[in-house]
Amino acid sequence: MDKSNGNLRWGIGALLFFVSALNYLDRQVLSVLAPSIQKELRLSDIDYSYITSSFLLSYTIMYAISGRLVDQWGTRKSLLWFAGSWSVANVLHGFAKTVAQFCGARFLLGAAESGNFPAGVKAAAEWFPLKERALAIGLLNAGSSAGAAVAAPLVSFITIAWGWQSAFVVTGLIGFIWVYCWWKYYYTPQTHPRISKEELQYIEGDAEPEPTKKKISIGQLLRMRQSWGCFVARIFIDPCTYFLIFWIPKYLQEEQGMTLNLVGYFAWIPYLALAIGTIAGGIIPRRLINNGWSLNRSRKTVMLTASLLIPLCCVLLFTSHSLTIAILAITGVMFGHGLWGNITIPAEVFPKSVQGTLTGLGGTLGGCASILTQFAIGWTVQNVSYTPVFIAVGLMYLLTFFGVQLLIGKLGQIIKL
Repeated sequence: MDKSNGNLRWGIGALLFFVSALNYLDRQVLSVLAPSIQKELRLSDIDYSYITSSFLLSYTIMYAISGRLVDQWGTRKSLLWFAGSWSVANVLHGFAKTVAQFCGARFLLGAAESGNFPAGVKAAAEWFPLKERALAIGLLNAGSSAGAAVAAPLVSFITIAWGWQSAFVVTGLIGFIWVYCWWKYYYTPQTHPRISKEELQYIEGDAEPEPTKKKISIGQLLRMRQSWGCFVARIFIDPCTYFLIFWIPKYLQEEQGMTLNLVGYFAWIPYLALAIGTIAGGIIPRRLINNGWSLNRSRKTVMLTASLLIPLCCVLLFTSHSLTIAILAITGVMFGHGLWGNITIPAEVFPKSVQGTLTGLGGTLGGCASILTQFAIGWTVQNVSYTPVFIAVGLMYLLTFFGVQLLIGKLGQIIKL
């Protein structure tokens, strides 16, 4: 028990962890099964890039809209709708037979999944004080990594036992269990029937600016350099996220010779490292803050460390031909990616009232960059190799770090709007 005299917020943190786990489990099913589906339905790597880009197209369009909806509907209602809808969309993949049908199912999945992070970041801001916010959003991000890690063995097992169609149906139906739990247990701190007075005071104890009564327009946010610091972190790093999620299982099977059975045994390791890195990206700054460091210094130290680790691992990856070294190098890249924590930045710069909108706009811009890079990755992998892609990934994090430093300046100083 900590000085807040209550731990109800960590139960909310657990719900956020599991919704992101489901979010990424559902989107990762196709990544694990891609070589099997491509072989059965005779799809090329460029066909696969069309399918993944269909997801990103709707995800990108809806991200800004879903962020605004989250601010209008609230976290409780919005996540009920989004999680329920993407669970249905995932089930529909099991009935697809053509590129067009997969693109349609993927488009619906992306539209619904777009609401997860705007709602999750807003819920974390509602339930956690500023010094714990990176850790809370780290749990949200770690859930996505855990979902991706679980996908490899779970999907492989279901597919080997009952076929690839069943993998989509089973993982989609699991989502409705979470929807029920969210409906039953989630409320804002001010309306939660079980919260203690002490914990509520602890959550509301930050010296953040009073929320403005005037409506902040998207145009006003776009004119602020701090907004663009948040956006740069999405524009440069989101394409890396989708490469790691959509293409690494294919890389391990096609370039490193792993069978679907071996994917089930070993491909979860890098995604577990991603989850650990994401949680560590919240725990380490919190401990440094408790030892007297500022939030700005602690977060940027972690971000810079990750920015240096990732290119080293990328160099190791394309200079070695060992499967063991490849898995270790990818594990290092995943750990560093999780450690960086780009989605946390708006919650460390802007007040709660605009975080859903900012997260949505950032996701839209990151999605636009990701759509373009998916086509580029598909062409590069099919006509050259994975090496240029890993080189680009290695450079993105340092570029982003300097962009955040230039445009935002200090983290942890909430802007008064």
